[in-house]
Formats: sequence, C-alpha cells, structure tokens
Amino acid sequence: MYSGEKSLLRFATTGSVDDGKSTLIGRLLYETESIYYDQFAAIEKASKKMGLREVELAYLLDGLSAEREQGITIDVAYRYFETPKRKFVITDSPGHVQYTRNMVTGASKADCAVILIDARNGVLTQSKRHGFIISLLQIPHLIVAVNKMDLVDYAEDVFSRIVEEYENFSQKLDIHDIVYIPISALNGDNVVIKSRKMRWYEGTTLLHYLENIHVTADRNLVDFRFPVQYVMRPHLDFRGFAGKIVSGTITPGEEIVVLPSGKSSTVKSITTYDGELQEAFCPQSVVLSLNDEVDVSRGDMIVRRKNLPQMENRLEAMICWMDEKPMTMAQSYILKHTTRSVKAHITRINYKVDVDTLHRQPVDEFHLNDIGRIELNTLTPIFFDSYKLNHATGSFILIDPLTNNTVAAGMIRGAARNIEDYTETKTDDGTKSKKSPYSVWRGLNIELTEREKQNAHRAIVLWFTGLSGSGKSTIAATLEKRLFALNCKTALLDGDNVRHGLCSDLGFSALDRKENIRRAGEVAKLFFDHGNIVLCTFISPFKQDRDFVRSLFPEGRFIEIHVRCSIDECRKRDPNELYKKAESGLIRDFTGLTSPYEEPEKPELIIDTENNSVQKCVYELEKFLMSKFIISGKNIS
Repeated sequence: MYSGEKSLLRFATTGSVDDGKSTLIGRLLYETESIYYDQFAAIEKASKKMGLREVELAYLLDGLSAEREQGITIDVAYRYFETPKRKFVITDSPGHVQYTRNMVTGASKADCAVILIDARNGVLTQSKRHGFIISLLQIPHLIVAVNKMDLVDYAEDVFSRIVEEYENFSQKLDIHDIVYIPISALNGDNVVIKSRKMRWYEGTTLLHYLENIHVTADRNLVDFRFPVQYVMRPHLDFRGFAGKIVSGTITPGEEIVVLPSGKSSTVKSITTYDGELQEAFCPQSVVLSLNDEVDVSRGDMIVRRKNLPQMENRLEAMICWMDEKPMTMAQSYILKHTTRSVKAHITRINYKVDVDTLHRQPVDEFHLNDIGRIELNTLTPIFFDSYKLNHATGSFILIDPLTNNTVAAGMIRGAARNIEDYTETKTDDGTKSKKSPYSVWRGLNIELTEREKQNAHRAIVLWFTGLSGSGKSTIAATLEKRLFALNCKTALLDGDNVRHGLCSDLGFSALDRKENIRRAGEVAKLFFDHGNIVLCTFISPFKQDRDFVRSLFPEGRFIEIHVRCSIDECRKRDPNELYKKAESGLIRDFTGLTSPYEEPEKPELIIDTENNSVQKCVYELEKFLMSKFIISGKNIS
C-alpha cells in the first residue's frame, strides 16, 4: 500500500482532429476505475444513439452535442482521477486552430502536456503548432503519444519515423523533457498496461510516466511572492493579510518589504484555519501578520527584503488574443496581474508569430487566436518576474472595460526598454557609456594595453555601414580571413547573425533599429576591451545611432567605413531577395526604399564596391590599417 499524502499532477492533452485525445482520457478513467455507474450508463446510451457497437469512451470528455456530432473537441473539459500513487487533473484541450485560445486557457496551469499524433498521418502542422504553444506556456514536460498504432500493425519503423521528425522540430522549442510513447487508446496498449504487441518498445506506459514525473522541482521555491487578496481585521487585536503564496517559502521572523510602498517589517505569524505555521510555501493560502503597523491593501505584494521582483509600468509580453473584436492600440484595457488591476495601453506590436511555421510577421493588429509579442504601458507600476522564472507573477490577462470580456492572456518577457532609459556615465578614458542605474562596472580583468602588447597589434572597431546588398558582409569576412592569416585576434559581428540571437526580439522600426545598434555597439565594446580587431557589418542607417556607438570608444579607435553602392546595383544583386520582398509589400520599413539611409558625412574610409573588386577593397582596407599603425609587418610570422 502507498502511504503518505498524494502529490497532484495537472496535465493537458491536445492533438489534431480525430487523433484520439478524448478516447485516451476515457481509457485512463476507465482503467483506473474512475467512472461512476451513471456516467458509464450515460455514455453507453449516447453510443447506441450514435449507432456505435462499442461504448465510446471519448463521450466522457466531449460533453457538448456539437462535439459528438462533429467528432471534435471544442470546449475545455476537466476530469479528475487518482491512482494509489498520485492524484490527477486532466485538461482536454481542443487542437483545432480556431480554438487556439481554448488550448492556451486549458493548458496554462498544466505541469505536463500530452500531444497525440495519429500514427497513420504522422507529424502534422497542428502537431507542431501545439508544441509551440506548449513551449510558449513553458510547460516543462511533454509526452508525444503516437496513437492508433493498431492501425499500422504496431510497426516500429512508423513510430521511429515520427519520433525522428518531431525530435528535429522540437530543437526549436524551449522544452527540455520530451518522451515518446507508442499507444493504442482504443485497445489500451501502453496506456496503463504494457503492450505485448509492441515488444520492441522498451519504455514505460503512459500512466507510469505520469505517476513518476517530479513536479516539485519545477516550482519556484526561491522567490517569495505573496499578492495580498484581503485585509483581515476580525477584532482590534489582530490585523493580518490574506492571500495565496504563489512562489517561494516564508517563516516567522523573516524580513519583508511591502510593494509598492517599500515599507519594511518582519513576519510576526503565519495563520491558517487549522492554526499557526512555522513555515509556509506555495501554493498555500495563509494570513500573514507583521510586527509593524504597515499600510497594506489588496493588490499590494509582500516579498523578501533581499529578493525583490521587477517594478515597472512598461512591459514586453507574448500574448494570445482571445476576443472576436480585433485589438486596437487606441483603446485602453484593464490589466489584471495577480491581485492587482491597473489601466493599460498597448503601445506597440513587435510581431505576430505564424504558429504553423514559427516565422514572425509584421502586423498592425491582432485578431482572434493570434499570438505575438507586444509592448504595453500601465498607469501604475506592477511587480513582476519574467514568465520563464515565475509563471504566477509573469502572467496577466487583459480585460475590455466596456464589455468586461477577457480579450488576451499574456506572458511577460521583461521590462520594455528604450535607449533613453539608461543613465549616461563617463569611463576613465573619457568615453561615454550607457548603463543601468543599478549595475556596477567591475573594470577590466586584464588591461587593454597588456592585451595589445601580447597581440602585437592594436584593438580597433571597423564599422561597415551601407545599404543591403552593398557588400558589407563579403568585404568584412574576406578582410577578417586575411587578418586571421596575419595572426591577428579578430571578432566579426554580422548584422544577420546578431539578429538570430542577441536581437531576435527586434523588428525593423526606427526604434528597433536604434536598440539593435545599441546592443551591437555594447557587444563590440566588450570584444574591443579584450584586444580584438572587431569587424561590424550593420546597415545602421541613422547617423545618431552610429554616433552613439562611436561615443563608446576612445578617440581614433572607431573607424566608420562607408561601403558605397548605388541602390540600383544593390537591387540587381539582392542576394537574399529582400528588395523583391520589400517591393511586394512583405517587408515594411526597408532601408533605401521605404525607410531612409543617412549616408556618413565624414567617414574615415569610403569603399566603392560598385566599381571595385572584393580583392581591391580588402587591399585598400589592409593598407589603411597599416597606415594607422593598427597592424604592421610584425604580424606576419
């Protein structure tokens, strides 16, 4: 017999139409004897009415008549069952694209997700879409159940092909625990009991895996967050604050801070209906009393004094739009975050995600079931952590104040930042630096002069600017190979590569371009400080942005190189067909066409790629570096 308190696992099932989600859950309920007699009689009657010979276990989940008639899941259904080892809450989420909002809602609280794939059809677009949403929701465990193995004669090669294809796709997702199980929900193979028809499968059954997932390790027990729901004042001698601990732990005597006031105190007691506790942890609901008379009200948050969340009124977030009415940036919404509700405006749409291809698309508004990244401002600050770190304090909903409809669910990525948010300081060499007001510059571990002495060349930044297709990347890459052959320490920052990682969250608006160049400049500064010749290839169309990067470096150590080529020639080259896409309207704000390019007024060097070969351009650059004593013959061994 199993002893001790049973743990709880919440898991969501999803999949394409007719992949067998409801049948699988019905099988789990049936095999674990979690179906009451009247429930079984009802679905038996419904099965006969539909002309079925066998009892359709899926009817336990598909409660709407429209679901039974169409053979699809529309509503989010919840079912509960338990085994001797664990309690379970099942969420049957619809898989069809038009019910994306239902899936997001149903799966948002899950510890684990089960995606069903029909063995006959293999990995479909919808299977990938569901994986993306699970990754977006940061569900830590994923089971890919390859169902209907009975209809492919339990063939191992069919299962292996599906596993290989989904494994390749899942490399793009932020999910670190994925298992693959071949099953037949209809016949019960590998659901609760190991199948004798698939002896080649050496893994565990679906239920065994669900019983043994460790979910406590996924919970945030470090960052104490206590949103206040209600102030308790049962009599004059007691004043406490009721709420649910959404993360972390707390004990009497610990120092706390109340946000937003910033008032500090210590915990006097932790009270529950059953008495006082010496320690409380998520997800317990408790009443905290403090040793000091501190003004606290609903919507405030109590946290540890030395472990604070972010407190901002400008946020970046991924959202799923859930309303029939399209998003409008002219309207204000109510942002509900933990127990706090504040007025909010959507200030910017960064992009919409095509959940079929995972590509990012520029859009002016979101429609029902759209998923994408936005920026928004709140009238008063909220106290949050990123969704990846803390689901409870990193999530929110938007409410239409006129209809009271929930129009969107959001996951906070972080605070929205502009260049102006950084305070300007000066380093010892007189260069300007933008830094967060709470960071401390630690200085260089090894001074630049020492690195240059060892390298036998000076550190410098070569900033290649010019239109798309002008040849910046080609020239810089060729030059770097030449410098590397001369034993120089180099670093190449290519605009396209940087946008794949460091700046993958940015679009191509003027503000995004500004932030893109700011980040690139700061990275170039780090490489420069380590003694490298840093080659940077960025269109960088705006003079102000290039001047900002120049200000990061000592006099004479930033070389602006205008890679000059006419727009007509760049159009002819168009190596990535960007001009073609821009002219067809697929790319907005394209430099040289629909967005301006401000040519450098006084660059240190002009390279004419329209009338000179790559070799001649590289020779000019090498000669320039020697004339400035950046490199010399000593580099050549």
